[in-house]
Amino acid sequence: MATLGTNVLTLQDWASRLDPDGSIAVVAELLAQVNPILQDMGWKEGNLPTGHKHTIRAGLPAGAWRLLNYGVSNEKSKTVQVTDTTGMLESYAETDKKLAKLNGNEKEFRASEDVAFVEGLSQTLASTVFYGNTQTDPEKFLGLSARYNDLSAPNATNIVSGGGSGADNASVWLCAWGERTGFGLFPKGSKAGLEVEDLGQVTLEDAAGGKYEGYRTHYVWEAGLSIRDWRAFARLCNIDVSDLTEDAATGVDLITNMIKLTHKVDPTKVMGKRVFYVSETVYLFLDLQTYNSSQMNVSYKDMPHGERVMMFRGIPVKKVDALLETEAVVS
Repeated sequence: MATLGTNVLTLQDWASRLDPDGSIAVVAELLAQVNPILQDMGWKEGNLPTGHKHTIRAGLPAGAWRLLNYGVSNEKSKTVQVTDTTGMLESYAETDKKLAKLNGNEKEFRASEDVAFVEGLSQTLASTVFYGNTQTDPEKFLGLSARYNDLSAPNATNIVSGGGSGADNASVWLCAWGERTGFGLFPKGSKAGLEVEDLGQVTLEDAAGGKYEGYRTHYVWEAGLSIRDWRAFARLCNIDVSDLTEDAATGVDLITNMIKLTHKVDPTKVMGKRVFYVSETVYLFLDLQTYNSSQMNVSYKDMPHGERVMMFRGIPVKKVDALLETEAVVS
């Protein structure tokens, strides 16, 4: 199975191409630890200042059987141009200069604040990857759920319903990231990943208008999502969290439904890095259902840094805090 193409790079790859001041590289490493989907999806520079326009194949020539002395008609493939837009996620951090000095090491104190902003913004971005909807929030970009939210749509063949009907539903996603399937975007001429700019010492104001000296840091992340091949993504939706049990036979059968997803995202048809994404509760009950089942669909892989990754039929299963357990029913 093919992996990400050379034109779709990770955050660390992009960081290594920037000025070697160290700050961006550290942020890239933190992002990989905080939210794995942002590292898995790969990133590519768009061909537009506000996103990326690409052409997708919408139909293939079928050919025709020819009789002797008879010809066949000309054919051509059908293509459609799609534009994926990006959004701008920004924030500022302000710290009292005196407070930073009390710590004894201003740089380390401010770096600790950076970690919090990196985590917060990465969670916001990950949430938008799944739930961004430009129809209700035009300042964001279009996420996965808005693209796979109709059981009667043409791409409904890649949506499996878990049968839930309440207001406490969750989803499992199987994504095959790659240059020809789907990847993260950043606008033409901008930088990949979270940009952190130290604006230095500035005069700040309190709520009453009083002034004091402090430090200000600007955070900005211009990002979007491009889906080039809808077959490379599949959603198991309508998982009623309250119906999850340790035994797949008495509640929502996660194992059977996730096997279905592996057949939806068929590696013989779409090339990419396949990864499952689940919420914390779904992760727990998947582990329990596998433990109580005679079918060994789940194994664990020890990684270099000591962490263990759950593997479902050889595909990594990763917890993502951005995945909600209060989703509406997909119908």
